[in-house]
Amino acid sequence: MTPRDVAELVRAPAALTVLGDTLAGMASAPPGTRVPARRALLPAASACLYLGGMALNDYADRDLDAVERPERPLPSGRVTPGQALAVGAGLTAAGVTIAGVAGGRRSLAVALPLAACVWTYDLVAKDRPVGPVVMAACRGLDVLLGAAPTGLRPALPAAGALAAHTLGVTALSRGEVHGTTTAVAGTVAAGTVAVTALSAAAAVARGGTGSAASRVGAVAAAAAYAASCLPAQARAAQDPSAGAARAATGAGIRAMVPLQAAWTLRGGRLASTAVLAAAAAAGQLLRRRSRARAGVSIT
Repeated sequence: MTPRDVAELVRAPAALTVLGDTLAGMASAPPGTRVPARRALLPAASACLYLGGMALNDYADRDLDAVERPERPLPSGRVTPGQALAVGAGLTAAGVTIAGVAGGRRSLAVALPLAACVWTYDLVAKDRPVGPVVMAACRGLDVLLGAAPTGLRPALPAAGALAAHTLGVTALSRGEVHGTTTAVAGTVAAGTVAVTALSAAAAVARGGTGSAASRVGAVAAAAAYAASCLPAQARAAQDPSAGAARAATGAGIRAMVPLQAAWTLRGGRLASTAVLAAAAAAGQLLRRRSRARAGVSIT
């Protein structure tokens, strides 16, 4: 098992989409809140838990991948099931440990249920009706992980917005092979409209802690979120084919970053928003390189 095999197993570039969860949670802290420097480690804890979940996902799907994705690390024989399980367990332990170091008992009180949700989704709930709900809980808890050291209540709207979006993306992803339905795609599109409205309204509400400029930026980010995923969801509602479901799922994953940015800007965290912008740019670059290696046109 080489480092490249491990990176492919955990889908390393995908971790860039979760860094903003804890940043959004951090941005909910009331003005003047004293934040220890070690709290900056929380996004690393989030990334470890996410990457560990990716390894567990491939461990659980190894038989299915042998038929549908034989090039993946496990079915190709480059990684053994035991190694994949060890990677998942190790990254989970690392994520929980880092969370404890960064935020103490308060962060551990969120990190442990988050880790439990990740394992439950991958090993038990993924193919069951409750699967999207468990995945949504993972994303919501991830936001709360960032808020844990200073208080969870102010971060509940952000956690709800990211969880609702994740619920929709996960529901659509179930149609990537055999197609979705008009009802599912239409409901997800309606959910995107609701999340956009909530995020924009929160930006201009008195509870926002950012400057006027950052609030305007938050509204713009909410609009960018809708623009990045709503059209694909609407097309999937009109044509619920597997290809349309895959396109809508991909758009929904990429839309995580502008949604996270809307909530970090609401809290006036311009530096955190810059980190998200850099993560989005890096993710796009890595996707282009991946497609180029596969011989896929990116024009």
